Amino acid sequence: MSDEKFQDLTLLSKNENCYFNSPDDTKLESFENKYVERDYWITFDCPEFTSLCPVTSQPDFGHITVRYIPDERCIESKSLKMYLFAFRNHNTFHEEVVNRVLTDIVEACDPREAHVIGDFRPRGGIALKIEASHKK
Repeated sequence: MSDEKFQDLTLLSKNENCYFNSPDDTKLESFENKYVERDYWITFDCPEFTSLCPVTSQPDFGHITVRYIPDERCIESKSLKMYLFAFRNHNTFHEEVVNRVLTDIVEACDPREAHVIGDFRPRGGIALKIEASHKK
């Protein structure tokens, strides 16, 4: 990618996959929104999300959905994929995952509105669904 407007997108231009062990080690990248004059929804769907239980370190499986109305910037999808993948070796509660993802999305692109939904598979007979929202 030689185009100057894409110079900040470091992950998209790489052919190799460098996987991270924690979301702390990753960076959500963004690019300029060419349609800032209108509201439109962007939805990312991650049906194969995994993280680790903070108590037992056993894997937790879930479905993360990120929906947002961009303002000046949009999230670059590969950086989001790498960010979400970094939770696979990260010990955290489901509530923390959803709120952390929302906080990091807001920090990365300052959207007009954003929703993160985590629909986690049952463990011990109980499934959890957590939703967090942000609005400017």
